[in-house]
Amino acid sequence: MKRITLFIVFLVGTWLVFTARLFYIQVIDDRWKLSAENNVIRTLKIYAPRGEILDRNGKVIVANQVAYDLMVIPMQVQAMDTAEFCRLFAISKDFFVKQLEAARSYSRFKPSEFIRYIQAKDYAYLQEKLFLFPGFFFQKRTLRTYPYPAAANVLGYIGEVNEEIIERNPEYSRGDFIGVAGIEKSYEKYLKGKHGVRRILVDVRGREKGPYKGGIYDSLAIPGSDLVATIDIELQMYGEALMKNKRGSIVAIEPSTGEILMLVTSPSYDPNLLVGRDRNINYRKLYNDSINKPLYDRALLAEYPPGSPFKILQALVALQEGVIQPSTTFTCGGGFRAGSLFVRCKCGTNYPLPLLAGIYKSCNNYFCNTYKRIIDKYPNAPTGVEVWSRHMKSFGLGMYFDNDLPTGRKGLVPDSAYFNRSFRTNKWKTLNTISLGIGQGEMLVTPVQLANAAAAIANRGYYYTPHLIKKIDGKPITNPHFTKPKKTTVDSIHFPPVIEGMFQVFEQGTARASRIPGIELCGKTGTAQNPHGQDHSIFMAFGPKDDPKIAIAIFVENGYWGSRWAAPIASLIIEKYLTGKVERKDLEKRMMEGSLKDEYDRQLIKIFGQKLLTYQHQ
Repeated sequence: MKRITLFIVFLVGTWLVFTARLFYIQVIDDRWKLSAENNVIRTLKIYAPRGEILDRNGKVIVANQVAYDLMVIPMQVQAMDTAEFCRLFAISKDFFVKQLEAARSYSRFKPSEFIRYIQAKDYAYLQEKLFLFPGFFFQKRTLRTYPYPAAANVLGYIGEVNEEIIERNPEYSRGDFIGVAGIEKSYEKYLKGKHGVRRILVDVRGREKGPYKGGIYDSLAIPGSDLVATIDIELQMYGEALMKNKRGSIVAIEPSTGEILMLVTSPSYDPNLLVGRDRNINYRKLYNDSINKPLYDRALLAEYPPGSPFKILQALVALQEGVIQPSTTFTCGGGFRAGSLFVRCKCGTNYPLPLLAGIYKSCNNYFCNTYKRIIDKYPNAPTGVEVWSRHMKSFGLGMYFDNDLPTGRKGLVPDSAYFNRSFRTNKWKTLNTISLGIGQGEMLVTPVQLANAAAAIANRGYYYTPHLIKKIDGKPITNPHFTKPKKTTVDSIHFPPVIEGMFQVFEQGTARASRIPGIELCGKTGTAQNPHGQDHSIFMAFGPKDDPKIAIAIFVENGYWGSRWAAPIASLIIEKYLTGKVERKDLEKRMMEGSLKDEYDRQLIKIFGQKLLTYQHQ
């Protein structure tokens, strides 16, 4: 009897559960009804507009433009005039067949993209004709647009997500875009926004009849956050113009904040090339340009010997270590000599030079001796190099900044472990590494690192991590990594004599032809040896001397010597930034029109021969 009772209770309970669930599905929860009515309801994704990007002066440098994707639901496609369809949309019959087959392979019931990025000016006319082609409809989206054809390496670009990205990031779905490079990549989580959904009723011919259920199942798109970048777009464009027909980079930083004012790489490209229907074609062209490498950001990725600007850091470390004083002199006589070792110098002096003259005359002998004194202060060379290396790294060299730049290299400040591996012994001597004294040998820096070192000198011993964004949704960044100063290992008391030497570089040294009337500047020219061709032209500077507003580093590949290209370009940029205009029109014209194309062609001929050069110019 008990078993029969339990069985009846079980049956009644099961019936009640199923009845309640069925009532909920049919009466209370409309989702199932919505699913059943999918054949007359069209679900459209409302793409969230990505946040805009403004420059430091409020100019919009990345905006959005309206575009439309032509979508297709294969199951709803009926017999139609295919030739007329292809004519209207300017596609071939083969393209039509290929796209329809791809859509069917994906899903016969879900919408697929058929033709992307139809411009708004064509949309109105095509929309009127679309009723002739059941199964096809338009979906609105936004594309990026760049009001200024500059700063491509800074701003970056977006690309469509693939299955791997979707698998790792479920918030993305087919057809979404994601930041691939530049600010677009670094600040993707702020820029992307959140998509919405719109459900509409359509008739048997695919024509929209209005929102489903009055729109109660719809959701609005939430736009991405707007960003204010640190760069000055006018200054960026000016720098790119000065670097036309030259290879290299320019980085300028505001010393008091670490904000990057300009980040030029040359050659570059118009960021609008990577938008719209021709994006993939243009990207392949840029990617395959192995000669100019426009997608290669030299400002962040190129590693160069720093050359003579490194002598400034050498002097500071030597003063901190107490191995020289500003009055310490060395007599050059054509270079540094130690037994059979000879490091040539072109300073042209044969009399004792103090530190001030050693800097503005860029005496190799002075700084080889200075480096030797730093290392020889310690019991052995490995110990001395280890101390020296720590000093240099405190200026941001030989390390990643761990900032909002989406790519980069850390350069190289060799330490004792490096040389132990290189020499396969720990018994090496100071003279084995003497080239480090003049910024050659194993030493490598990126342009952004050298600009940051200039900012640290301008600040008399500290720097802020270089970064590209000032504000997010109108709120200043508060990340202490960007707002807290990083101190160097050199005390502030040692900077004034070195800065005076940098000032004299403009007044009576190698950069005197690049002086700006009425503005006191500090700098250091450099000529870095290049084993692959002509030497690089380098310059590091900041100004004004006693109230620095801008610190800058420039590398012009194969530009011969620092005062030929890098120093004049730097002074023009500083003049424009500090005064808003350039008065030295002759110098500006010479730098704008100057070209190193012949030099680069000679290198190509030397490496690959005339045939490849002719092919590249076709």
